[in-house]
Amino acid sequence: MHSIAEGLAKKQRKISVAEFFERNKQILGFDTSTRALITSVKEAVDNALDACEEAGILPDILVELKSIDDDEYLIIVEDNGPGIVRKQIPHVFARLLYGSRFHSLKQSRGQQGIGISAAVLYSQLTTGKPTVVTSKIGDGFPAHRCTLLIDTKKNRPEILHDEMTHWEKSSGTRIELAMRGSYVRNRKQSVYGYLRSTAIVNPHAHITFIEPNGNKIVFERVTDKLPPQPREIKPHPYGIELGTFIKMAKESKARKLTSFLSSEFSSVSLQKAKEIIKIAGLDPSISPNKISLEDAKRIVDAFKKVKLMSPPTDCLSPIGEILIKRGLRKEMDALSPEFISTDKRNPSVYSGIPFMVETGIVYGGNLPADERVEILRFANRVPLLYQEGDCVITRGIKNMDWRRYGLQQRGGKGIPFGPAIILVHISSVNIPFTSESKEAIANVEEIEKEVKLSLQQCARKMKGHLSKKDRKVKAKNKFTLISKILPEIAKKSSEMLGKPTPPIDDVITKIMNIIWIDDDVQYEDGKIKSTISITNYKNKPQSFELYAALPDERELGEIKPEAQKVEEEYIMWKIEKIKPAEKIELSFQLMGMEKGDFEENILYVRGIDPVNVIGAEKWEGD
Repeated sequence: MHSIAEGLAKKQRKISVAEFFERNKQILGFDTSTRALITSVKEAVDNALDACEEAGILPDILVELKSIDDDEYLIIVEDNGPGIVRKQIPHVFARLLYGSRFHSLKQSRGQQGIGISAAVLYSQLTTGKPTVVTSKIGDGFPAHRCTLLIDTKKNRPEILHDEMTHWEKSSGTRIELAMRGSYVRNRKQSVYGYLRSTAIVNPHAHITFIEPNGNKIVFERVTDKLPPQPREIKPHPYGIELGTFIKMAKESKARKLTSFLSSEFSSVSLQKAKEIIKIAGLDPSISPNKISLEDAKRIVDAFKKVKLMSPPTDCLSPIGEILIKRGLRKEMDALSPEFISTDKRNPSVYSGIPFMVETGIVYGGNLPADERVEILRFANRVPLLYQEGDCVITRGIKNMDWRRYGLQQRGGKGIPFGPAIILVHISSVNIPFTSESKEAIANVEEIEKEVKLSLQQCARKMKGHLSKKDRKVKAKNKFTLISKILPEIAKKSSEMLGKPTPPIDDVITKIMNIIWIDDDVQYEDGKIKSTISITNYKNKPQSFELYAALPDERELGEIKPEAQKVEEEYIMWKIEKIKPAEKIELSFQLMGMEKGDFEENILYVRGIDPVNVIGAEKWEGD
């Protein structure tokens, strides 16, 4: 037995992370030839977008696929970002778990330092060919061109060739890597599908895609405004684990426990630090470097007993309702959608980690009515193309009753059917992915709740649009019928009796018995004018409140007549005793917007039975 143990001991050796992923490449999303190609493009484009945004540069990205033989492709991804300094190029592209974002608590596409180097590793495994990286850090600087392999035993770059070269670009990075793969077109799970989805949630990016057959596709940017740059935050006490807390304490340069808690955690003031330490029963002047395991446990337990503010949310960079709508409209234009609704939730928190949910629904047009709705999932502006069934986004969609909003759903659960596309974007400093391939988000209860609340708001807008359209069609048919038949009846009756034709406006009003609300939205020179017309087709004067919902991120212009209340999300007018057959007009202007940003009013009424109102829904409150 002793000799067996010694023999086994001789076989044991340390393996590098590169060796591990060399044997387990499926973990990183390289399990099929089709997915390997998509994953490699995805990692390179994600890096390019992050680099451009951090440098304050509007991204201009080229993606090109060249066919080498039947199942081998050369992938080229080029950007106009800030470039990479010469000494960092080998480490960034040919060393796994090497990056600048792993310890940073702010929203970014990549954090682990695995992605692009994993693509280089896969290229090396499947073709044996090196990767070529060219980078330039600015005008007046030479470009550096490095030819690289990964030494998998050491997880270190192996530089085969390094030279200075001329590159006409002011700055940027270009990567060229060959790999075995399979290219498919016109599918959601394809390079084209990934780039199309990326263009929707990155409306500030200009992306050019050249397919293997030479076909050129351009995804134009729809805004020249870069997304807000997220700021790094400190860990929040509610989300800290015991081992992490001990590590932070041992590495802290603070001299006292109070200063350690107040300076290295978010939402902890000096007063709150003293309260935490008091509950833990510790000396506030003790050095954090000297606390014991039991002391650390007491502090972590005390965190849960003190009411702390949520962490700051300027670490997030949401897309915004208007830009989501622009992105969807641009990429869905060929489908001629009938209606697009969007929503953005206020930031929320799970385990002390801030996150935010944004959603959108595209409805109608040329979308198939008898097929399952298309789901577009995103995390930190990155499309999630695989593992749909394992994702909390899909779970949130399945657990909604879509039948009440106008879509088909068997049993009131499951993915709905109908002419719709559902988009969900989650931004966070730490997306809880289910695996290293970053394709599905774990079932976190707080995230599912926010997904459902946001989608319900979007779906209500869609239902309001459909209900308004349906009721207006029926009411118009009734009105047309009455307005044609009654005058003829009145005319014939008068002729038969030899009397003048009587006025019938009051009769039409009594038969219709509704408040008719029409809205018209016109765009001109960066300004949107919305006009709301109200006609009383009831036989008595009517009084009620009318609410007009306002879009996110807008500048409000002139309002006529003066509204009784103007809030962030709506305008409210009090309609006082509008007479039978009387028509009044209300209007407001939205400044600095583009055509398509606001196409239809979402209106609500209060103080009147909504059954008797055509063109508005019941007001449910703020």
